[in-house]
This record gives sequence, structure tokens and C-alpha cells, in this order.
Amino acid sequence: MSRPVATPRVSIRVIPLAAVTVLLGACVVEAPVAEPVYAPSAAVTQVDVAPPPLPVYEQPPCPVDGWIWTPGYWAWSSAGYYWVPGTWVAPPRVGVLWTPGYWAFAGGAYMWHPGYWGPHVGFYGGVHYGHGYTGAGYAGGRWVGNRFAYNRSVTNVNTTIIHNTYNETVINNVNVTRVSYNGGAGIRAQPTAQDRFAEREQHVQPTAMQREHVQQAESNPALMARTNHGHPAVAATPRPGRFEAPGAVGARGPGGQSNGRPAAPPRYVNPGNAAHAAHDMRRPAAARPSQGKQQKGKRRPESKGRPD
Repeated sequence: MSRPVATPRVSIRVIPLAAVTVLLGACVVEAPVAEPVYAPSAAVTQVDVAPPPLPVYEQPPCPVDGWIWTPGYWAWSSAGYYWVPGTWVAPPRVGVLWTPGYWAFAGGAYMWHPGYWGPHVGFYGGVHYGHGYTGAGYAGGRWVGNRFAYNRSVTNVNTTIIHNTYNETVINNVNVTRVSYNGGAGIRAQPTAQDRFAEREQHVQPTAMQREHVQQAESNPALMARTNHGHPAVAATPRPGRFEAPGAVGARGPGGQSNGRPAAPPRYVNPGNAAHAAHDMRRPAAARPSQGKQQKGKRRPESKGRPD
């Protein structure tokens, strides 16, 4: 007598395998589904070494109306940890937000949980990535109908180009830390009921631009943690994969200077102040105004940056 449950069991095993195949990009085939989906809760990398602390860096201005900020993070390869610069990216469709990936310590290993696009921002380990990603949710912007609106209090946008903005104060209820993983000696955060609901929603895999961005970061020796010692020369870029393009910024090192690049102008400045800052950086160091005092007759008001 045949067992009636045998066929359902085979079907159940085939469906997730197909989803994983789409996720890894082993092959691309035409399918009736608009975007491939996957389960973000499954860890895809496990290592026994903790990821370095998150570097501090300025956010480049948003280059295209409608693009969404994706924070930088430490990824793992056979050569060790490497930095994937934060960048602005085009969302795969209207109405989705980015949930960053995160490292979590469990069972004696550090496990990477990949990021994903979805209707709501889910759990990302309580990691404070900055620029709107405070450890829970996203305060850098929101969808208003078919347009994305930017919160200028934590997002760097040029209002002469992008007009769909608002101002909303973001309050951090916990001490800001640069720890880059959850669990163990790291951040002690647990998913809320809202986080669990978001995780059960349909998710969309990272876009082709995002995957190429990661691949280029992995092949860049300067982004290896063993080379930059936690202060990558390219910490964030305006566009995916454009590590050497104007606007790319380095991590802030001792004294607030960027590592390997000229110090970035203050964030959220108006175009006039930005032009002055760029002009000063092109002048010889001896001709620039000192940090402690201004030159006579050349005092310019300093722009006040907003917190992450």
C-alpha cells in the first residue's frame, strides 16, 4: 500500500531548495514571480571570530530622488572580514524598505543573517548602523504614496534636488555603540512582535546592483579588516560600486579626520557652504584656516550637523 503522505513530503523539500537556488543567483530563469523571495532568518555564514566594531563615517548626499540608504557592514570571506561600504541604492519596487543584515553570536559561532527588502523593516540585531538605522526600525524616511520622503534630521539630502522631505526628531533611547553583532558580549536585543511580523512577510532579495557592490568590496584589498584595521579608506559611497567616484568618504580616524582621504565637509550643509569646504580642501594646508581660530576678516558661519 502506498503512503499518501510521500508526495507532499517531496513537494515540501523541493520548494525551499528552489528558493535558495534563486537567492544564490546560481542561474537566472524566467518565472511568473516578479521578484525572488527567501527567508532572511537563516544564517548563511558562520565563523569563530567576532566582526570588528563599526567605523564612523559621514553619509554622502542622496544622488537620486527615490533611492534608499543601505548602511555599511563587515562581511566575511576566506581572507577574513572586509568592509562593504554604505551606499544609496534604487529599491526593487515601490513600497519596500531595507532591513540590514547583521551578525549574531549563538552556539559558539558568529552567524551572518542577510538583509532583505520588504514592506516593513524587521529585526537586524539591535545594531546601531546610524543614519536612521538606530537598532530598531528605520527613521531616515518613509513611503508617502508612490514617493519616498526623506527625514532631513538624520538623512543627507540636497533640497535643491530632492523636495520630498520632512523633519522628525529621532531619539536614541539606548547608548550608541559601535559593536557590530548581537548576542554574547555584544548587543543584547530581542525581536519584538512587530519584528516577527515583518519577518513573516514576503521579502525580496538584494538587487543586482547590491550584489555587484558586495563583490567589488570583496575584491578590494584596501577594504580588508587586516589591512585597514577597522578604518576603511572607503566607508561609504553615493552609488553602488563607485568606490573611487567623487563623494566617496572614508572612516573617521583620530582627530575626526578621514582615513586615507581628505576630511569630508560637514554633513547636511547648504550648497554654498559645501563649495567653501571643497575649496578649502584644495588649498595647501598652510593656507587653510586653523581649526582653533579663524583668520581675520574671513570668518564664515559653521554649519551645524545633525546627529545620526
